[in-house]
Amino acid sequence: MKNWAGNFEFSAKRVHRPTSVDEVRQVVSKAEKARALGTRHSFSLIADTPFDLISVEHLTAIEPVDREQSTVAIEAGVSYGQLAPILDRQGFALHNLASLPHISVVGACATSTHGSGEKNKSLSAAVRAMEIVTAEGDLVTLSRNVDGDRFLGAVVGLGGLGVVTRVTLDVQPAFTMRQQLYERLPFSDLEQHFDEVEDAGYSVSLFTDWKTDSINQVWVKQRDMGDIPPALFGATLAQVDRHPIGDLSPVNCTKQMGVPGPWYERLPHFRMAFTPSSGEELQSEFYVPRAQALDALREVQKLSSRITPVLQISEIRAIAADDFWMSPSYRRDSIGIHFTWEKDWAGVSALLPDLQEALRPFRARPHWSKLFTMSPQPLYERLSDFHALLQSYDPKGKFRNPFLDQFVF
Repeated sequence: MKNWAGNFEFSAKRVHRPTSVDEVRQVVSKAEKARALGTRHSFSLIADTPFDLISVEHLTAIEPVDREQSTVAIEAGVSYGQLAPILDRQGFALHNLASLPHISVVGACATSTHGSGEKNKSLSAAVRAMEIVTAEGDLVTLSRNVDGDRFLGAVVGLGGLGVVTRVTLDVQPAFTMRQQLYERLPFSDLEQHFDEVEDAGYSVSLFTDWKTDSINQVWVKQRDMGDIPPALFGATLAQVDRHPIGDLSPVNCTKQMGVPGPWYERLPHFRMAFTPSSGEELQSEFYVPRAQALDALREVQKLSSRITPVLQISEIRAIAADDFWMSPSYRRDSIGIHFTWEKDWAGVSALLPDLQEALRPFRARPHWSKLFTMSPQPLYERLSDFHALLQSYDPKGKFRNPFLDQFVF
């Protein structure tokens, strides 16, 4: 069994597909070592284990929205693409979505996956409570209101506390959005107007291939239904739908050209019914402090001649600060510099050390489920607390795997 991108094969001796929480508890209690498995969209080995994989794909219950509390409770196998239309039919929405609706909610939250937006925190910020099957098969509940700081350590848990079987999420009233694209934004204009560009919509993504002195595309997702400006500084309004990778068909992308639609059909870049992105790729992403974004981008530009031969497209987007111990945006507003690579690990792995070194002065934190070779440990001030938290729930290391051993421990 391979991950979504097909860049690695899972090494587990056994794969379990329980259909209930009780079955999860039985599998966990009997396993020597185990890891939970969601939609397999990680590019890193974060979910792998040589022992027992526990797929949550059959845990798909979605409860009706609790209108009094403005929350929804879901099981761990639910993807954003499954949850969003059900929420919308009840008149509710999530605060943000990732580029792909295909990924599982629990997996995204455990790795601090994010969407975009100056004021939007990572997807983990919606979690109000969670249920976890711990190493002895016990079912433990943690909540924001009751568990405080411990909860902030557990939400971005990297699969180390146990198998998350259910989460309760904050929701808000449903809203309408539109999406329009601007093309060829000169980098000099971006430097002069970075704040205005990032604040041009509820969610803004910049795409570049680093081949020229301009940003290829600026995707602006707005809740404001006023007039659409014909230009964004030096960038002009696109006259046709676009894919982020210029030579690919936009058919699998969400609707553009300023056409209004429900939040869940505009916030992602890609439609649930189609293969996301290009499907043949590797990915890396590094979070740098929002205040140092332009300096970091200039350093990346210096490596453009080495980046472009192995790159499909790069995305630049804002993430608001949060308080989750192992979140790459922990207590700092951030800019994510994302790389969609060609499926060429030899070429990418040769480049990554130099790219990471260029971003080291900015204390760039890598996305946990994407590809990196650096040690993130010095970048997390709550790391020792996180070690203690994992030890308290998993004293014998049942949920530790080679990835956690290398990059967390």
